Amino acid sequence: MTTFALVHGAWHDAWCWDRVGPLLQQAGHDVVAPNMPSDDGSADFDAYADAVCGALQGRDDDVVVVAHSLAGTTGALVPHRRPVRHLVYLCAAVPEGGLSLIDQWQDQPDMVHPAFGDGWLQGLTAPDDQMRTAWVDHGFAAEVFYADCDEATAEAALAHLRLQSGYPWTLPCSMTEHPSVSCTSVVCSEDLVVNPAWSRRMADRIGAEIVELPGSHSPMLSRPSALADVLLRVVAGN
Repeated sequence: MTTFALVHGAWHDAWCWDRVGPLLQQAGHDVVAPNMPSDDGSADFDAYADAVCGALQGRDDDVVVVAHSLAGTTGALVPHRRPVRHLVYLCAAVPEGGLSLIDQWQDQPDMVHPAFGDGWLQGLTAPDDQMRTAWVDHGFAAEVFYADCDEATAEAALAHLRLQSGYPWTLPCSMTEHPSVSCTSVVCSEDLVVNPAWSRRMADRIGAEIVELPGSHSPMLSRPSALADVLLRVVAGN
């Protein structure tokens, strides 16, 4: 039995895995989906990785970490802390050791899709004293996060969006090199947040297998069965 650690991205919480987790459990596997300390203005990505490891306490080495979107850095840090069988980047920002995400974006301007990069700041509240923001332009959020979700799913997801501190984005990634664990990069062809072309290039750089899915940035909501099938094939093949 494999344990899947499902790690959500920015402004989201563990709710976003509610359609995928049961499918993995029905196939005989264990699932943990911890909430990240996204609204804690003092928490960095190391604290996020510690939260994942805490949720995995007592599990054996047969762990697959699935890191969505901003959770790319968190996912990459977990194998530096405990044994991990495989790491899956899902529409994720694969980190560069020693760089903050902001600096990485400046160095690799095609990391973020122009649709997101041109409008995200205007769709958010001004940062508070903990650098936290919330989405106020739900139309824009729905366009970039949930473009291929049905209306009810998108509305439910928007209702679950939470505060996200920008503090961890400003800090250099504490790892010096990418973990040696085997990796898969799941790239969605119509992702309007993380640029698919950049994702493919980064996958080549780190030696990750590339799996292409149709659709937008949140396949765990729009096509959970297809995503679960990908994750189960990862377990079968690694």
